[in-house]
Amino acid sequence: MDDIKYTPSQPSVLKYDANKDYGTPKSDSDVMVTLNIDGVDVTVPEGTSIMHAAQLGGVTVPKLCATDSLEAFGSCRLCLVEIEGRRGYPASCTTPVASGIKVKTQTPKLADVRRGVMELYISDHPLDCLTCAANGDCELQDMAGAVGLREVRYGYEGENHLGQAKDESNPYFTFDASKCIVCSRCVRACEETQGTFALTIQGRGFDSKVSAGNQDFLDSECVSCGACVQACPTATLMEKTVIAAGTPEHSVTTTCAYCGVGCSFDAEMKGEEVVRMTPTKEGGANHGHSCVKGRFAWGYATHADRITTPMIRKSIHDPWQKVSWDEAINYAASEIQRIQAQYGKDAVGGITSSRCTNEEVYVTQKLIRAVFGSNNVDTCARVCHSPTGYGLKQTLGESAGTQTFDSVMKSDVIFVMGANPTDGHPVFGSLMKRRLREGAKLIVADPRAIDLVENSPHIRADYHLNLRPGSNVALISALAHVVVTEGLVKEDFVKERCEWDSFVAWRDFVAKQENSPEALAKDLGLDPQKVREAARLFATGGNAAIYYGLGVTEHSQGSTTVMGIANLAMATGNIGREGVGVNPLRGQNNVQGSCDMGSMPHEFPGYRHVSDNDTRALFEAAWGVTLSADPGLRIPNMLDLAAEGSFKAVYCVGEDIAQSDPDTQHVTHALENMECVIVQDLFLNETAKFAHVFFPGASFLEKNGTFTNAERRISPVRKVMTPKNGLRDDGKHEAGLEDWEITARFSEALGYPMHYSHASDIMDEIAALTPTFKGVSFKKLDELGSIQWPCNDEAPEGTPTMHVEEFVRGKGKFFITQYVPTTERVNGKFPLILTTGRILSQYNVGAQTRRTDNVVWHPEDKIEIHPHDAEDRGILEGDWVGVTSRAGQTVLRAKITERVQPGVVYTTFHHPESGANVITTDNSDWATNCPEYKVTAVQVTKVNQLSEWQKDYRTFSDTQIELSGMDPQTVVS
Repeated sequence: MDDIKYTPSQPSVLKYDANKDYGTPKSDSDVMVTLNIDGVDVTVPEGTSIMHAAQLGGVTVPKLCATDSLEAFGSCRLCLVEIEGRRGYPASCTTPVASGIKVKTQTPKLADVRRGVMELYISDHPLDCLTCAANGDCELQDMAGAVGLREVRYGYEGENHLGQAKDESNPYFTFDASKCIVCSRCVRACEETQGTFALTIQGRGFDSKVSAGNQDFLDSECVSCGACVQACPTATLMEKTVIAAGTPEHSVTTTCAYCGVGCSFDAEMKGEEVVRMTPTKEGGANHGHSCVKGRFAWGYATHADRITTPMIRKSIHDPWQKVSWDEAINYAASEIQRIQAQYGKDAVGGITSSRCTNEEVYVTQKLIRAVFGSNNVDTCARVCHSPTGYGLKQTLGESAGTQTFDSVMKSDVIFVMGANPTDGHPVFGSLMKRRLREGAKLIVADPRAIDLVENSPHIRADYHLNLRPGSNVALISALAHVVVTEGLVKEDFVKERCEWDSFVAWRDFVAKQENSPEALAKDLGLDPQKVREAARLFATGGNAAIYYGLGVTEHSQGSTTVMGIANLAMATGNIGREGVGVNPLRGQNNVQGSCDMGSMPHEFPGYRHVSDNDTRALFEAAWGVTLSADPGLRIPNMLDLAAEGSFKAVYCVGEDIAQSDPDTQHVTHALENMECVIVQDLFLNETAKFAHVFFPGASFLEKNGTFTNAERRISPVRKVMTPKNGLRDDGKHEAGLEDWEITARFSEALGYPMHYSHASDIMDEIAALTPTFKGVSFKKLDELGSIQWPCNDEAPEGTPTMHVEEFVRGKGKFFITQYVPTTERVNGKFPLILTTGRILSQYNVGAQTRRTDNVVWHPEDKIEIHPHDAEDRGILEGDWVGVTSRAGQTVLRAKITERVQPGVVYTTFHHPESGANVITTDNSDWATNCPEYKVTAVQVTKVNQLSEWQKDYRTFSDTQIELSGMDPQTVVS
């Protein structure tokens, strides 16, 4: 409901105020009800609470337990009202409107009752308002003033709660039980918003108290999402940064720089100091919710490890020289020119990052194409979601997900494949859990038992298809076989929306007995009946949505699986409306955007091939240069040629290939062979230790631009502080630069000026050259908050759901998806399969989160192993174990768990010394070269010392840190 009518005194339409708390959630009913509140007729949707209606009518009813992000509770007794003809004083938060009733919110009797209630609250509350961290931002304080409380007749002589100790265990917030009014808002936020159920009200009456399961917050099931802190109306739950710095005095709305959910946050500031990050209520992706990373783990932006001065050196064995921006940029430019003159233009290239803004990625790929003179540009999406781009482009016609995140609330069946939403995309995971608690069915396909399988309160997967790693295509074929052979295809949809010939060929293929669950049972390691039942549920259970992640794409048949998923969605008619769709869950904040911006070697911005003459002519006219029609080198190609000696220089912006890419020893050998490695980043990361030029980058808090999340939502990134990369050791200070400015100055030094004055100018150029971004501008983002592309003349405010009436390619196309087992096989020497994934508290290579207190939850990567496999090897919990593959060896601490099945081990990859990618092989997807991280044959044995690689790594890393002028003992590794 976006407006409200007033009669007869004010017939105008009023919009919701995003900064106002209406006490209870709004109703979406189409039936309107008129009532009278304090003499004014108000018309609202049926189901609206009297409190909400009063707020819309301009009347503020006192409240403490109520907030519009939670369902009404009715415990505080402050919001009582009088209703003509009814006895008593009902709570306005829990009483719905009714046609024709007359409500009074302000009478002498109500004032007396409210003062009495507030007096009881205050009689058991510390009177330390002047020194309280919530002073000026406390609802209890506000309500005491609102009801006119001037005297408290009850003293502190009797029993009270004032002496209770604080719980300081959580690194980010405190819990001061002495200030708790037991309003239950924190408990309800944990249940309704987050879905963790870590908090409860323990005891009754005077003994009632908030409890984290009789444990400290740190040791409890709390995931530190901040929902409880956000909901608390007093200083009971309070951010430690606010306690230390004081109440913020202004805020700037920006977008989180962690995962692909793209949460909107208000950076609450004191001058240029961030005091706290508060999830924005109107955030299109998060609606006021957050996770531990976005809410609290932003301190890396001001960490002491930040490199803030440009550095150069001739050899990686030389000490770094700290220089001015001009000297560093000119040196880098001269090296690129020297190398191209000596070895040719194709001897250099660039790598963009999903951690960069759209505008930064755009100018980087422009630099490579227009200035370096080749298409040798690639992005970290190569190693995560490149099969998504290929597979969805082929089948549906667009390289992106089809839905909004909110669409899941209309799903009846949710199929999660190779993704772990609660850890990798936690805010969306919470939304999904809410829908599951409402009754949606859940199918999980994952070798490992993720939280959604059975470890999440009030949620249990209807089917956990714990398939063997590497058998994704076999599973999709088996599901499709059931759909086809049991007559579950939505043929009307297929005939109207898809290429019939391609469907017939696919149908005949999957109908073969070789694709049945029974025939594929050995490959899958699954009960065929279980597969059949899951297929029937997906095809007949109503709106069915597929959500997948890196467990689908990071395989030798990643692109095949993506096409198979699209086939399944089309065959069952689950495309083109809310509640359905094919939805890749992007791992990093701008994976979608980095691909949109043309950072693949074969595509210009907007996924148009470099060989297309019309597209190339468009960019040539805009950029004023002749562009190559030949696809450039992918990252694996660059590394292979560097190892051979013919690829000599790379400009790496925001990406850490030495830690994130597979077969680490091959990557580092290639970097060592290059003559000029230019790294632009915040920290001396693993790749920067092999660099010859270091451009200190700007954090997301120090720049303007946009990110595009997994639902194609373009959201603004706004500068809240001056870039810190202008600091100099000699006491001088240069102007700090945003990352796009560094690239533009680099381009100018190479003889090609880029005439931008602000990131908005870059977006204007993107919009002029990219059809799906035609209607996007910073001005429109300011007006709408965010926009989902395509945004053009046909969809001026964006496109929440794709492929509604027809597919982007016209007719959907089915592809035959033949299952080809991976060449990475277990044998007597390597009998176990290693697969990898993320954990909630850490992010990707960990360069950011390891420099925050999130390390409390994940100080090291461990290897998960099933009890049977551990017993066979004499391994106990916490033992050091060697993990050996065909590519190398590393040593990790063992974690014994039944989350993994026998024959499978699992680890995360957030700490560089763990060496997870030392043991991953160079196997990759047939279409895109996306590495097969998820299937590595290994042996696990008990050991008592680090691997040789880890010893060498530690020595090399310490040396590189010393060469930078920093102390290895203080730098986070």
